[in-house]
Amino acid sequence: MTAHHPAESSNRFTSLLGIDVPVVLGPFGGVSSVALTAAVSEGGGLGSFGLYGYDAAAIHKTAAQLREATAKPFALNLWVPTGSEIDALPTEDFERYTATLKPYFDELGLPYPEMPDRYMPDHGEQVEAALEARPAVVSFVFGVPGPNVVEEAHRRGIKVVGTATTAAEAVALEAGGVDAVVATGMEAGGHRVSFLKPAEESLVGTFALVPQVADAVSVPVIAAGGIADRRGFAAAMALGADAVQVGTAFLATRESAAVPAYREVLHSPAASHTVLTRALSGRLARGIPNRIIAELEETGEVAPFPVQNWLTGRFRPQAAAQGNTDLMSLWAGQSAPLLRHHTAAEVLAELLA
Repeated sequence: MTAHHPAESSNRFTSLLGIDVPVVLGPFGGVSSVALTAAVSEGGGLGSFGLYGYDAAAIHKTAAQLREATAKPFALNLWVPTGSEIDALPTEDFERYTATLKPYFDELGLPYPEMPDRYMPDHGEQVEAALEARPAVVSFVFGVPGPNVVEEAHRRGIKVVGTATTAAEAVALEAGGVDAVVATGMEAGGHRVSFLKPAEESLVGTFALVPQVADAVSVPVIAAGGIADRRGFAAAMALGADAVQVGTAFLATRESAAVPAYREVLHSPAASHTVLTRALSGRLARGIPNRIIAELEETGEVAPFPVQNWLTGRFRPQAAAQGNTDLMSLWAGQSAPLLRHHTAAEVLAELLA
């Protein structure tokens, strides 16, 4: 990237991390790839890798792969437990929710899942592994990381980034000691990461949210949601952001872990309509509507998070492998109709043009 881009001159965010351009890759839980994370970091931005569902061993392995792929700074992203997670379900409830999903296991030729001992790795172990990996940044969604976590990260020279869907959440994150705040508008794809109020009551658009957050906190602000090209980048910076975070435009590139059928949908007219749904994970998320969302919303039988996410996660990878977009989670933001590019380098060049 050219060194004279106006967004690069004495930018608080790029100075904080020692990177060249104020662009952050949105972390994807489940479809992050080492190739894409490294490509964004190599391009001068901050590549991010979502560690949802990763245990300590997988985190160490991923961090080692990232180090091999790039010497530049990158971020590892974790979900903060909100306290609403269901650790265990009575057997009859598990069986009832599983029965609702039986047609999909049958359609994909998969066996019925057995009830697991746990639905998610231990958060404390995840944090420990992420800090041991010493990335440039640990970023968090769904809450404020504990004071001991922030302190330990800083002791190791790691910057901490938190994610807000309202100005009040941004204030809580700054009070918790984070080094920067992502202000994510409701246009963003994937999960709505609200934590002070229910996600349904925290749907603030990017254009309204970013200036409120910029006014409310003194740390750098990263704008996210609906940004896919140079116009979105310029608008976010004009509203007081120090950087932009881009998800959908990067998800649609060849370097992403999204299967070809998913990328095709992102580049198709189908991506012009997205919905907010709890059907696939038990938590509100934005994606392109498909058959499974329609059918599960009709039954109304959706297990609480993370049980639903675990259950659908037993067949979604197989659907992806078969290119069956009817039975996948097609997370996407409202900027999908703006997608024009197929490599990470092209997306970066467009944002910075």
